[in-house]
Amino acid sequence: MIDIFYASVIVLILTIFLCLYRILVGPGVENRLIAVNTVGTKTIVLLVLVGFILERPIFLDIAIVYAMINFIATLAIAKYLGRGCIC
Repeated sequence: MIDIFYASVIVLILTIFLCLYRILVGPGVENRLIAVNTVGTKTIVLLVLVGFILERPIFLDIAIVYAMINFIATLAIAKYLGRGCIC
């Protein structure tokens, strides 16, 4: 049963590297922003899986805080791109 979680972690890490490629080579700023948000979301899932594998519930708390920071940062960057300032 735990092998499924290990496989999920490996697949998530591989897809994070694919998103990193999109961040570096992306055709526009919007695509890069979406890729950064996707990397953040995959990192949250990765934290939850690692916490489950290591049987440490503190990783879930860390993932929740990181999710809030990721959401606020994405909104701030999107607002900056739309208006030119964060006002």
